[in-house]
Amino acid sequence: MAKTPETEHPNKAFGWAARDKSGVLSPFHFSRRENGENDVTVKILYCGVCHTDLHTVKNDWGFSYYPVVPGHEIVGIATKVGKNVTKFKEGDRVGVGVITGSCQSCESCDQDLENYCPQMSFTYNAIGSDGTKNYGGYSETIVVDQRFVLRFPEGLPSDAGAPLLCAGITVYSPMKYYGMTEPGKHLGVAGLGGLGHVAVKIAKAFGLKVTVISTSSNKEDEAINRLGADSFLVSSDPRKMKAALGTMDYIIDTVSAVHALYPLLGLLKVNGKLITLGLPEKPLELPIFPLVLGRKMVGGSDVGGMKETQEMLDFCAKHNITADIELIKMDEINSAMERLAKSDVRYRFVIDVANSLSPP
Repeated sequence: MAKTPETEHPNKAFGWAARDKSGVLSPFHFSRRENGENDVTVKILYCGVCHTDLHTVKNDWGFSYYPVVPGHEIVGIATKVGKNVTKFKEGDRVGVGVITGSCQSCESCDQDLENYCPQMSFTYNAIGSDGTKNYGGYSETIVVDQRFVLRFPEGLPSDAGAPLLCAGITVYSPMKYYGMTEPGKHLGVAGLGGLGHVAVKIAKAFGLKVTVISTSSNKEDEAINRLGADSFLVSSDPRKMKAALGTMDYIIDTVSAVHALYPLLGLLKVNGKLITLGLPEKPLELPIFPLVLGRKMVGGSDVGGMKETQEMLDFCAKHNITADIELIKMDEINSAMERLAKSDVRYRFVIDVANSLSPP
């Protein structure tokens, strides 16, 4: 007889799951594996709500398989550690991000780039190394191999720090890899959402000049006065876009909807770099003329590996960088998802898991 999610592992667990592409989440009983020799069991305190969660529960990308317990911006307390675990002890505050498994022996893993391992395993909507399904952080607890657990730095708040585990590393990694860390250089940030607002803060900590690029002027005041951007460019204003042609060294494009790249490429200087981080449901058109005539580059980037993610957390703690969040209870998640779909959040929902998730 096939085992159910509730009986396949010895430890009972509880969370909220989506059962179909309606994306509606509701209470869900399942189970977690026993804490192994290399594992850390985490009591979840907070979990951020990422745009990927929304795409996955609605099967926007076509590879969701239900039930899905989302959540990969997890902060909690280590409650149990295996005998081989050296980096953590019970009572430590820890983080779990986008990935919870990899082969640990390929070229990518050897270079601390576990996120590019061909056998990389996501925190949810994936199969773990033991052949069972991974369930994410909209739940009470999670059991994770120590390699994929992060030390949460002192001074970094658990709630507002949680989104750094995805949004933070997703913008930090390309800044480091593509050399966007030279003080005084000019960075454009397209889209001021969960990723974009953290990108502004991290870029300013690196000493960059930052311009937020947005379709409307609605967020101009907070971009400049609250987040610290130097200027604001409305992409739907032809006059202002023309004035900004050829002024930026780099652009980080966080927009997750289908949009035109041509106007952004025009903003770049010769040798400029446009790095795309959003994941639209359909392919984007790539105009070649501006690339060739300006020796420009279009690149992409995923989250970082574990070493770089730890580096990012420590960097954010040092510079007092957190996400701007709206704290919600678990039973408010469906209305939060509806608002997220309309970009109606400043700038990241975080679920207060420990104080609002309880089995019925």
